[in-house]
Amino acid sequence: MPQHVQGVIAPGKDQPVRVETIVVPDPGPGEAVVKVQACGVCHTDLHYKQGGINDDFPFLLGHEAAGVVESVGDGVTEVAPGDFVVLNWRAVCGQCRACRRGRPQYCFDTHNAEQKMTLLDGTELTPALGIGAFAEKTLVAAGQCTKVDPETDPAVAGLLGCGVMAGIGAAINTGQVGRGDSVAVIGCGGVGDAAVVGARLAGAARIIAVDVDDRKLETARRMGATHTVNSRSTDAVEAIRELTDGFGADVVIEAVGRPETYEQAFYARDLAGTVVLVGVPTPEMRLELPLLDVFGRGGALKSSWYGDCLPSRDFPMLVDLHQQGRIDLAAFVTGKIGLDEVEQAFGRMHEGDVLRSVVVL
Repeated sequence: MPQHVQGVIAPGKDQPVRVETIVVPDPGPGEAVVKVQACGVCHTDLHYKQGGINDDFPFLLGHEAAGVVESVGDGVTEVAPGDFVVLNWRAVCGQCRACRRGRPQYCFDTHNAEQKMTLLDGTELTPALGIGAFAEKTLVAAGQCTKVDPETDPAVAGLLGCGVMAGIGAAINTGQVGRGDSVAVIGCGGVGDAAVVGARLAGAARIIAVDVDDRKLETARRMGATHTVNSRSTDAVEAIRELTDGFGADVVIEAVGRPETYEQAFYARDLAGTVVLVGVPTPEMRLELPLLDVFGRGGALKSSWYGDCLPSRDFPMLVDLHQQGRIDLAAFVTGKIGLDEVEQAFGRMHEGDVLRSVVVL
């Protein structure tokens, strides 16, 4: 029978979030109910609250989560009750043209649960990125559950569900950073620092972190940056060129999502270098570049959606690397909070000293 749990909703554009009673239905065919153990507070959730994604209010926020499968619906074989899972928002279909061409990370028909979670009065909720994990339990498509080592701290594992995977994947999967490469990362929040970690993991020889906040730059250095540039006081393009023998970086990862920082990334790369956009722009933003420069500089201009990850491949690998001590995913957890502290966590995002607040249930 349906369960009543506590969850965090965004009732309307720019309105404070609040904890409400959520009705979670029993899982139908292809669905699973997951008991959430931890969920990171991601900037995308703030975008939902601000109406920057769409206006399908009220939203059930939270998507960067780990927990234990409680029950599954008919036809579910990939997970079973008791499995420890990280939730992902790209459950691949296996049938679209991308999947059939062996590129499931670009699946064009990812899916979510068919049933809706609701408020007590029957108001349907829109789960953030099809997950809605600022809740004690949530209903998802079974394909959104990726099994990982159950010995992993849920507060750490859950971060792979979005921000950390987006950054690491931007470096390894999209940017294809190689041994000895030079890499610049513009924007050193959680995603940018994860890109630094990914570049180091891939064997980059020089990793240049760029931000306007010295505290963030110091964190990036702890994560593996070899050089830092404060672009508030220094021309970022010229600094990156100076640090790469005048050429520019082999790969520049833009983790801000603004036209001005994208332009910096474009001109800070070496000829035939690669720009990777992983920062999320807002709908009204526009970019202007001389087409001759786009042609003449060659290389590749790429967007990285979810780090071009394949959860079934990448989540267990990164958890294993963390368990082996080869990457420190725990370093991304700034603090652990309760469901009733999400609104305050959104405020702390703007203070510059938080990588991830994690709701622990």
